[in-house]
Amino acid sequence: MPTLILETLIHARAEECFDLVRDKRIQTEPLPAIFGELGIGQTVTFKSNNFGLDQSLSVKVTEFGRPTLLVDEMTEGSFRSFKHIHEFLFVENGTLMRDTLVWETPFGIFGKLIDKLFLERHLTDLVSTRNAKLKQIAEDRA
Repeated sequence: MPTLILETLIHARAEECFDLVRDKRIQTEPLPAIFGELGIGQTVTFKSNNFGLDQSLSVKVTEFGRPTLLVDEMTEGSFRSFKHIHEFLFVENGTLMRDTLVWETPFGIFGKLIDKLFLERHLTDLVSTRNAKLKQIAEDRA
């Protein structure tokens, strides 16, 4: 399964970063169907248009350990499976936020080709944009 790991150093407390990740109002497009903070067992659905196709992805929070860990996993969507692990590591200058995305696309060999040609870059851009916004908000508040 493809795995993508992105790390972002944020000059703010882990609690602040963790709570911002849970606050779906700061997410980039697509906006989810609910607002407010997510907790264990809660589900959120994201709707978007990717590569000219209307899509939705529903995820459920399966692990929750404030302020260091939040895991959400796909319950419905276009992927065969999708898991997003949000880790918040205490470092000298603040928090190292690590996003690990693990997914499996359908369509066999064609899915693997889509992963390499489009999907990995698309997910990198999506998470990087969200992280830059989160970093700015957290550091402005610190």
